Parts: sequence; structure tokens; C-alpha cells
Amino acid sequence: MQLGLIGLGKMGGNMRERLRRAGHDVVGYDRNPDVADVASLAELVERLDAPRVVWVMVPAGDATRQTVEELGELLSEGDVVVDGGNSRFTDDKVHAEKLAPKGIGYVDCGVSGGVWGLQNGYALMVGGSAEHVAKAQPIFDALKPEGEFGFVHAGGVGAGHYTKMVHNGIEYGMMQAYAEGFELLEASEIVDDVPGAIKSWRKGTVIQSWLLDLLDRALDDDPKLAKIAGYAADSGEGRWTVEEAIRLGVPLNVISASLFARFGSRQEESPTMKAVAALRHQFGGHAVKEDADG
Repeated sequence: MQLGLIGLGKMGGNMRERLRRAGHDVVGYDRNPDVADVASLAELVERLDAPRVVWVMVPAGDATRQTVEELGELLSEGDVVVDGGNSRFTDDKVHAEKLAPKGIGYVDCGVSGGVWGLQNGYALMVGGSAEHVAKAQPIFDALKPEGEFGFVHAGGVGAGHYTKMVHNGIEYGMMQAYAEGFELLEASEIVDDVPGAIKSWRKGTVIQSWLLDLLDRALDDDPKLAKIAGYAADSGEGRWTVEEAIRLGVPLNVISASLFARFGSRQEESPTMKAVAALRHQFGGHAVKEDADG
């Protein structure tokens, strides 16, 4: 089938290639003319036969909102927009309500797989009506991994991005656990081969996973991770997951701690621990370590 694909970065470009290998006709648009098939969104829409399916794969937030709004002016009744970026699930209802009066369908799709998706396939979590999801199903089938896993129609509009949000929150916790285990092994005087210990977990253990495979790969390149600063950003989904936990009263102990650990990684000096040191000195006369600047 035909697909219009907007956003041809690392993931979008690989998705276009995977779909073409599966025999689909993909018309891609990107602000970078070197990778685009057409020069504008209007030309992309003109190249597609109705009813159209257009997949948006651009950064969440203003870029996605502006793209959806522009498509709302260009597409026709019976067409469907798929937002495959990491939009907040609350944005999906807004997008769907803007498109609905024009008869344009909307599907939100959480996508996992990163730069490895071209080879391995992408896990897809979609939200929207059964009618709109069905129009894009051949595309979902081509993008997902082979076999029974890797795809879910999770519910109505917003359910796809909500499911992907929770997925990313879990990812935060898993990465934090592996990282803490690595640090403890590094600190120990008992274990001599830390990369080898990590590598031994990759098969036959209950903690084997793709993330563990990637940690092993990183240690192959840099056994002490000496080339990497201990600074970890967050792209938003972890925060949204914790916010939802607060709203619903769900105790997300591990995911919350992993998010806060990332905040701590960005501090050269901790005002919190300065206050703790000051309090210990005040109530117990405990020694304090002076700041290097005086």
C-alpha cells in the first residue's frame, strides 16, 4: 500500500527502508532535501491516492502539533494520520478532535526499536478506532517483528502513546538496575573481570535482555566506560509516567528512583547533601568537608 512518511531521521529513514523492502510505496518528506522524496507536505499529499495514510515521525511537541494542523488543511475525508513520535498521550485527544470534523482519522502509535528496528522490526503500540487502525494495518504488519509479538491495539485514542510511556518508564528502571550492578562490581575487590561478568549474564539467566546486550557491547568498546561522562538526560516519558503514578496513586518506587537518579547525574554539586552535611554538623558536631572554593 501507499504511505506518506513525514520525518526521515534515524528512525523515520530506517522505517521507510523497511517498508520499501516489504513492497510498500512510501513517499517521504523531510526538511532535509537530500533525503526527501518530495519538496513539501502539499506535494506529499498530492502524490498519494485517496484514501491516504500519512505517518508523522517528527519530534514531540510543537513540531508534531504544527505538522498535524497542516495535514488537517491538506487531507480529505477518509484519510488517516498516524502520529508515530513520542507525543504525550494527552496531545492525542486534541489532535483527534481537530481532525474529526473534517472526517480525517487519527491513530497514535508508540514505536520502540531505535536504530535496530530496520533489521529486527519495531514494537508498535497503537491507539484509535478499529476502523482507523485497520486502514494502516498493512503498514503495522510490515514494521513489526516477525511472529506473534511486537504489536498491540491497546485501546482508543491515546492508548498507544500511554502504553509507550509506561514502556519507557520501565526502561528507565531496567537501565538503572543494570548500571547499579555494574558500579557495584567495579567497586568490589573480589571481581577481577567486570565486563566478563556482564557478558556471562547474556544467556541462561533471568536478567538476560536486549538492554543487557547493549551494555555488554558498550563495555566491549570501553571496559571502564572511561570515555563517557556520568550525565544522563531524560526525554520526558519517565516524568510523564511518574506524574500518572501520582495522579492514580500507584507506587512506582523503582521508576521514580531511576528518574531522580538522572536528575542527580546532572549536578556538579548537590545542594541537598550540603544541607544534610550542615544539619549533621549543627545537631551532632560532625565534621564537614569544606568546598574547594572556600
